[in-house]
Amino acid sequence: MNEMLRRDIDKFAEENREALFRDIARLVAVDSVEGEPLPDAPFGKGPAKALALALEISRELGLEAVNCENMIGYAAVGGRGERYLATVTHLDVVPTGDGWEADPFEMREREGYIIGRGVMDDKGPSVLCLYALKYLKDRGAALRYPVRALLGVNEETGMKDVEYYLANYPAPLFCFSPDANFPLCNGEKGIYQGRIISRLPLGNIVDIKGGVAGNVIPDKASAIVKGAALKSTDKVRAEETEKGLWKLTARGIGGHASLPEGTENAIGVLARYILENKIGDENDEKFLRLIMLLHEKYDGSALGVAADDGLFKPLTIAGGVIGVENGRMYQTVDSRYPSNMSGEKIAAAIREKAGDTAEVTVERDAPPFYMSLENPAVQVCIRAYNDITGENAEPYTIGGGTYARDFPNAVSFGPEHPERPQPDFAGPIHGVDEAASMEYFMEALKVYILALLELEKLEF
Repeated sequence: MNEMLRRDIDKFAEENREALFRDIARLVAVDSVEGEPLPDAPFGKGPAKALALALEISRELGLEAVNCENMIGYAAVGGRGERYLATVTHLDVVPTGDGWEADPFEMREREGYIIGRGVMDDKGPSVLCLYALKYLKDRGAALRYPVRALLGVNEETGMKDVEYYLANYPAPLFCFSPDANFPLCNGEKGIYQGRIISRLPLGNIVDIKGGVAGNVIPDKASAIVKGAALKSTDKVRAEETEKGLWKLTARGIGGHASLPEGTENAIGVLARYILENKIGDENDEKFLRLIMLLHEKYDGSALGVAADDGLFKPLTIAGGVIGVENGRMYQTVDSRYPSNMSGEKIAAAIREKAGDTAEVTVERDAPPFYMSLENPAVQVCIRAYNDITGENAEPYTIGGGTYARDFPNAVSFGPEHPERPQPDFAGPIHGVDEAASMEYFMEALKVYILALLELEKLEF
């Protein structure tokens, strides 16, 4: 890497550090969980407000800002030509859940970390991309391809935003999505999401609920049950609310559904307690024993869907939300699967286990995608990361799903660093006290600037 260029990128990063984190805080302050669709806010008021603010920040940075019918938006530098490069991030977030040390929508700093819902997933990376484009503008970089920073608002719950964009706007020649780990992800597992819905009415379980989203492993679940003399345990609190009626509250360890290792699903904790204490009637027990096949083994072996293709990591499966609709229990399912499995196969296996107890739906089945490491743009991104960090890191595949899978020529590209130790107070994405290292973010900004400069040199 040219030493003069390195010094210039370092200088830009330091000069814009304070403003960059100020703008992340502005976006974090917007509760952009998906809401009720409205004519001018197809994914709810929160995501629409976050998009409007991000476009306002873009204009403040001297970038062109375009709202694509409130479905998605983008900042741009270098014009609006149809042959362009892009970054793609999202401004919507998952629900906060309980247990935060402070208001999740008021970003705070602690020991070099920023904490708040969306700081890492994906509002912080969105701002990094805007400032990378600001560098190109401020330095008057010669751009053979315009560059857009696409700003989505429906990544967490369906990706209808990029579906709309690609149906109505030309796809970028190449884009990267800062919504994963460094150095670079060139493949993503398939994603199956569905429901297990009991065919049997409730018995001694009056109500049951847990989880905030299908792709989040819950750290809390609760139930109202009929029973006598129930005792609390280290993981389940039992409180008699009136004679013969008890509230059970289970605690676990939450996390992202694609990364179940090290988590403990509170729904499984609660279901196990109910079964072990013989609280439920026959109908309740049949359904809970079925979903325990989901909760006991996150590799899918209990359900008969374990899979490993040698290209991706093995299949994972988790339950995100449990609840009651029309007097019957339901459990959502989220599986990340390799190339030798499919969502339909997973659903069929669960149906076989369920028999007459439950029906099983397929609400989403996105097949795996894989980008060749020989792709010149992939090589540019890897080199940019290694040049900035001095590492010799190699790409990998993931179980998470990013926007990259929806574009014809794309990868996910940082800025997370799970291999670097974090303090105990720093929570994970989709978890309580979601956090991001400020120094790692400044490093990532430099990586993205260099990558965009080098991508401009390629022939597409």
